[in-house]
Amino acid sequence: MSFRSQKKSLMADINVVPYVDVMLVLLIIFMVTAPLLTQGVEVELPNASAEVLPKEDKPPLVVSVDSKGQLFLDQEKEALEPKTLAVKVQAALRIDPKRAVLVRGDKNIDYGQVVSAMVLLQRAGVAKVGLVTLHEERS
Repeated sequence: MSFRSQKKSLMADINVVPYVDVMLVLLIIFMVTAPLLTQGVEVELPNASAEVLPKEDKPPLVVSVDSKGQLFLDQEKEALEPKTLAVKVQAALRIDPKRAVLVRGDKNIDYGQVVSAMVLLQRAGVAKVGLVTLHEERS
């Protein structure tokens, strides 16, 4: 038997079934954990008939103001002090100055607290701040 025929017979014996099994298990794990990772601070958003923003390559920074007036950044579970929030936003904008910043304000809090969060972001160097609402269907 020649060297070439030995090499071909060895290549034909590779079993890929275990690799497929591992990939399927990983796929199931990601499918189960992905919705859990997107859970953030519970905020009841107001309804509005505004236009939906187009998707961007990089997700926006999202500052949430919950029903108690506490501030949260993105998916963090712990409330942040205003100064800490400003520092984190400044750091993120140094990396990507064009990154969008959105505010999710609970509909049950005083509007002044949402405005205070927006002023805090403006002082941190954010040029534009958007408000997040639930999309209301137009009739």
